[in-house]
Amino acid sequence: MSRTIKLRKGLDIKLVGEADKVKTTTDHGSNFAIKPPDFHGLVPKMAVKVGDKVKAGTVIFADKYKDEVKYVSPVSGEISEIVRGEKRRILEVRITADKETSYQGFEVKDTSSMSSEELKSHLLTNGLWPFIKMRPLDIVARPEDQPKAIFISAFDSAPLAPDYDYILHGENEAFQAGIDALAKLTDGKVHLTTNSDSAPDKTFIDAKGVQLNKISGKHPSGNVGTQIHHIDPINKGDIVWTVNAQDVAIIGRSLKTGKFDASKVIAVTGSEIKNPRYVRTIIGAPISAVLVNNSIEGNVRYISGNVLSGEKVKLDGYLGFYDSQLTVIPEGDEPKFMLTKGWLGPGTGKFSINRSYFNWLMPNKKYTLDTNLNGEVRSFVVTGEMEKVFPFDIYPMHLIKAVMCNDIDLMENLGIYEVAPEDFALCEFVCTSKINIQEVIREGLDVIREECM
Repeated sequence: MSRTIKLRKGLDIKLVGEADKVKTTTDHGSNFAIKPPDFHGLVPKMAVKVGDKVKAGTVIFADKYKDEVKYVSPVSGEISEIVRGEKRRILEVRITADKETSYQGFEVKDTSSMSSEELKSHLLTNGLWPFIKMRPLDIVARPEDQPKAIFISAFDSAPLAPDYDYILHGENEAFQAGIDALAKLTDGKVHLTTNSDSAPDKTFIDAKGVQLNKISGKHPSGNVGTQIHHIDPINKGDIVWTVNAQDVAIIGRSLKTGKFDASKVIAVTGSEIKNPRYVRTIIGAPISAVLVNNSIEGNVRYISGNVLSGEKVKLDGYLGFYDSQLTVIPEGDEPKFMLTKGWLGPGTGKFSINRSYFNWLMPNKKYTLDTNLNGEVRSFVVTGEMEKVFPFDIYPMHLIKAVMCNDIDLMENLGIYEVAPEDFALCEFVCTSKINIQEVIREGLDVIREECM
């Protein structure tokens, strides 16, 4: 039975630079990269070396501890470099792409006639498995688990988020093929949640084999963690799998064509973008190629993802595996005169969740915000601000403190199994103490993974 949920807590941060409903295709560039850090907790076991020729769909590396999980190349070409960091940790596998993409084809099968185990093996072998993530822990799903449900969010509510109704318009067949495959992987339901504040695209409305839910409210209403919490909460011992809406279409399209099709549409957004728009590209594309002649020069920050939970990248970096958004905003490391833009200024261009500034008189105003923290890290004090933006039946401050104290029993009792770092992005934004809360939650989940799972 479908559910309709209305959130009373949350926060919408309206920024300048929303992408226009225009799709363009740019020169993808000659270099691509797959980044093992995109898959948290992965220790890669390399299957190629520098100089090897690969096709799109060729296995690049596997999980050292679960070698059935394969990670494949998004393009054809030559392995040009394996970038390593501290302790020789592999950070990037760079590929010099061919002008014309050739594919490592695989057998096209009718998923409706396949068993769950056969389909799992098919997805694992052909590099489609990493699109499926699991809760708790927010990592690539473990093939041996049996999820009680699979969740797909049909919209994103983050600042300047991509519009999946627009991106996936006309992708009915690919999206349905992905849904049909995912439905084989669970004995429970496949939940597809739409935004009840707008009219969903037919791709979502006409989807079969799903429980169609509706949710309304401010961000993080589009976060899959919020939807899981209000529709089918996770208890200790439960496993839920999640898939991004666009990745569902990638899975379906690849299964129908018999080749790993890593093409996707991303929203290029932010106040430092000349023409915010949607760009058709490929997973692991170079940032410089996506932004060619479209970024304002100067001291800016490039973010693969959204401003709240995305990853800082350089102009010569690469798009993240799961990201459908690229954001460019001012860096914010320049000094501000206190009487104009500082703490004694009128604050007409500043955003606040309380009435410290006059932005509460202009609820529809869009802001050009930078990365400045406007303060330093200080004592962790109780302010009540987090509870205003955190729409879970969980005490966020108590859970954060339990993680910081490494109290596993208290973490479990306070709901660590239900959350992921992105669920605390708004808490981090409003935190008076300037603490990196998402990092804290990730550390807590790592402890739970090591000690309890």
